[in-house]
Amino acid sequence: MPSLFAKLPARWCRLAREWWPSGRISGGLSDARVRLPVSLTNVRASSGKPVVVRRRLNRSAGTSFACGLVLVLAGCGQIGYYAQSINGHFTVLHDAQPVADLLADPSLDPRLRARLVEAEQIRSYAVTALSEPDNGSYRSYADLKRPFVVYNVFAAPALSLKLRESCLLVVGCVEYRGYYSRESAQAYADELHRDGWETFVAGIPAYSTLGYFDDPLLNTFIYLPRAEVARMIFHELAHQILFVRGDTPFNESFAVTVETVGVRRWLASHPDAALEYEHYDAHRRQFRKLVDGYRKRLEALYGGDGTDAEKARQKDILFAGMRADYEALKASWGGYNGFDRWFASDLNNAKIGSFATYNQWVPAFMALLAQERNNLPAFYKAVKALSKRPEIERNRELTAWNGTPAAAAARALLDAPLQANR
Repeated sequence: MPSLFAKLPARWCRLAREWWPSGRISGGLSDARVRLPVSLTNVRASSGKPVVVRRRLNRSAGTSFACGLVLVLAGCGQIGYYAQSINGHFTVLHDAQPVADLLADPSLDPRLRARLVEAEQIRSYAVTALSEPDNGSYRSYADLKRPFVVYNVFAAPALSLKLRESCLLVVGCVEYRGYYSRESAQAYADELHRDGWETFVAGIPAYSTLGYFDDPLLNTFIYLPRAEVARMIFHELAHQILFVRGDTPFNESFAVTVETVGVRRWLASHPDAALEYEHYDAHRRQFRKLVDGYRKRLEALYGGDGTDAEKARQKDILFAGMRADYEALKASWGGYNGFDRWFASDLNNAKIGSFATYNQWVPAFMALLAQERNNLPAFYKAVKALSKRPEIERNRELTAWNGTPAAAAARALLDAPLQANR
């Protein structure tokens, strides 16, 4: 990847070269609270000691990256936000151990051993069957001793599903802001709420550094159903194939497309994992359909005629209806309550808006894949070509693809039980 910081003054790069080889980030910055969305995210160090980075970077990429960090800390005005991102991510890297070393340890927990072996097989499949990057990502493992690696904060106005953007170094403008600490994320959400925004804090089990670092396997997702582990690995590696600065719906929809195709292909050769995943995925598909239906109704409400007071009243009615429909849906699941936590907190525009971010262009990308005869390398090439066009042109073409019969077939495929596709 070309350096984003190549034109920095030489004195900053000299500082970076002095700093980088030591592999140390001062633990004194660990109280700062925010994350660079897809790459650097915030985790508080467990001690006040310096964090030693074990992961080796490509020298030029590492130096350029360090130059960027120095620039940020020197003058961007968001020192706390970026410092927690840097310290948090390097803490994750510090905690990671090579999978090969762990598997060589006879005292390793048998359950973890089995999961790591499966994850390595999935990682190899991503390269050989999906043409995803063959690098050091997901060749190591870190136990963070918490349920999520980061917490993303989404915010939206009271009468719109348009998410508030945060514009950050490297990744550009994105529709969320991430923290390694739940408390820090909630504090930022509370600050936005006081300013009139509706907010949603979402725990995130995995993220991508876009190939700048070797992202590790994490305890936050390693014990999920095997196909779900595969889905996450395929998704995060897809971000290393393609990332468009400042276009979250494009990036996430592309990654969701790759993960969807990848999981279905992987399950075709792993029927033992399919039954386990069918139940897991069936609930998620029905939940997605429920939320998407109400999202469309809210969009129509906010874009229609009527006073703000009337729209607010109708909004409350829709959210009440959504809760009732979820209870009816849950009753048909025979006791499964996996989405109760999502409904436990307030339903609001930020929560609904965050849902759309990951799926907006998936049918369009699936249609493009079909045009490329389901050949993933050809699909990647076509999407990369599309990504180089101005955003307004990209969106116009994706909108056209969304209206094709191939996109309609993709929607039906996404909504169909996995059993129907074997």
